[in-house]
Amino acid sequence: MSLSPEYRSLLMRANRLLGANLVEANLVKIDNLEAANERLLELISTGDYRKGSVLAILAYELQVVREGDVLQHAMDEHGVGLVDLRHYDVPEDLRATIDLGACWATWSVPFDREEDVYFVATAYYMSPAVRTYWEKQLGGPVVWFGTTLEMLADYFEKQEAARAGTPPAPATP
Repeated sequence: MSLSPEYRSLLMRANRLLGANLVEANLVKIDNLEAANERLLELISTGDYRKGSVLAILAYELQVVREGDVLQHAMDEHGVGLVDLRHYDVPEDLRATIDLGACWATWSVPFDREEDVYFVATAYYMSPAVRTYWEKQLGGPVVWFGTTLEMLADYFEKQEAARAGTPPAPATP
């Protein structure tokens, strides 16, 4: 599945602002961010939007920040809670209407709703572009929760498989 121009723009904005905030919070150095941005452009040019994450590049390819440290910062500085999507039963109405392209572009997913308040899990809380996008899309108050890139990718892939009517690939331990 290719990334539409709208989602490509959202993905680039989300990553650019996340990177800037990681530097501002002294979680990564500007040189590392520049290297990660170059790699991000390389991945996106091949159409591999699922790897379109400056956080994944910084944490897992360049190994200059730990994803756990970014989540800890969001908890400590912004009061964000954490959620484990592996054992969360997302309501069917949300699962059916979630735009997976937007989820991949923002590394975020609405996972519950209480009246008109939405609960959104994200690995990109530190990107204002992500928060603004979802708040506008959902049209109501949002309570944010941090989660890992891996949990989000697993969730997105399971949703894609369910929509396609194919069983998801078994998780690798």
